[in-house]
Amino acid sequence: MNRLRVNSGPVLAVTALWLGTRGTMLWLLLHEGAPVLGGGSVAREVWRLYFDWYGVLAHGSFPTHDTTWQYPPGAGAVLLAPALLPWLSYFQAFVVLTLAADALVTAVLARAGRPAGRSLLGAALWTGGLPLLLHLPLARYDVQVTALAVLSLLALGRSPRAGGVFGALGALVKVWPALVLLGTPRGRPTREAWGWAAATGAASLAAFAVLFAHPLSFVREQGGRGVQIESLGGTALNLARKAGWPGRAQYQYGAAELAGPHVHAVATTSLCLTALAFALLVLWRMRARRWSEATPFDAALCAVLLFTVTSRVISPQYMIWLVGLAAVCLTSRHTGQRPVAALVLAATAVSTVVFPMYYQEVVDGTWTGCLLMLVRNGILASAAVLSFVRLWRSARPEGKSVRTTEPHSDSERLRDRALSLS
Repeated sequence: MNRLRVNSGPVLAVTALWLGTRGTMLWLLLHEGAPVLGGGSVAREVWRLYFDWYGVLAHGSFPTHDTTWQYPPGAGAVLLAPALLPWLSYFQAFVVLTLAADALVTAVLARAGRPAGRSLLGAALWTGGLPLLLHLPLARYDVQVTALAVLSLLALGRSPRAGGVFGALGALVKVWPALVLLGTPRGRPTREAWGWAAATGAASLAAFAVLFAHPLSFVREQGGRGVQIESLGGTALNLARKAGWPGRAQYQYGAAELAGPHVHAVATTSLCLTALAFALLVLWRMRARRWSEATPFDAALCAVLLFTVTSRVISPQYMIWLVGLAAVCLTSRHTGQRPVAALVLAATAVSTVVFPMYYQEVVDGTWTGCLLMLVRNGILASAAVLSFVRLWRSARPEGKSVRTTEPHSDSERLRDRALSLS
């Protein structure tokens, strides 16, 4: 009984932290009209944009000729989900479902961290890191997407098939969760995870095509996006404004983007850097020779970091993804991404200063706005480079061998213990 009490102590602490921080986030959401909290701009995306899309989706069609609709068809299911709580307003139901997804992530991270040799640091990082974005996570559906990615990663070790299913469902909502399957161990786990992901994706797309009109309408609008003001390319262009570049910021494709000479060249450069990042990840996988239980986690965080920093868009809610993936890494004592997780938390904190606190400074291209973006994007770029370097080194064959799976039988444990002492 005493042992049970000792072991349950950290879980109770995480639970108390979750209740306290989420209560604070709800309070901020209720008082978001304050200028320092964005003057209502954070929640507006739900009760205006999401609710408008809900009206279209409820009539059996995805939005067409809408430059703000840039999401795969699975996003429609998330935006329709508040209808499951008809006694609440759309906004209230959306927040309740977001909190439920948040609680699920916390619970599965805590469960993953409880076995011997693991850590509750992952659950603590998610619980304490998400409020660094203030009330923003409650007014975006990125928590739901991150929940699918976290479930995918944590399921891979026990059931690659389930991991593939969750990864595919996440990709159907916001594409990037497809990257979490990059680090699956070679052989049967990869075949099962990727095969079930492909089957789930195909079946789901077919279902959306039957139930809704225009399920692929997002492709047209996604391809037309320019350079968002918070991206690395946007930061470079904002600095160029100080040197006389005649461009300006304007609202288009659902975000503040920069318009003017050479913007297309910057956007093309971003796409080329994304292709280079993908090539590096493929090279890593081809040359990797060692897998630990943490390799899929570390590879997922590294891949999403690389794709984030090279993207034409780095919205503040992207930090939700990175916090969630960093938290998964910290559930394993084998992870090499601990310093990267610290950088992710630092970038998350700065992102809040950027939006909603000083976003107008960024849009106006003031020195304050430029400095904030340099700091945030500099931290993200450093985290991406460090993450890839540590991932690459962890897969090299030199040094002590690491098993691709955890030993399950007593004989395996005794054998590994003997090898470690020899």
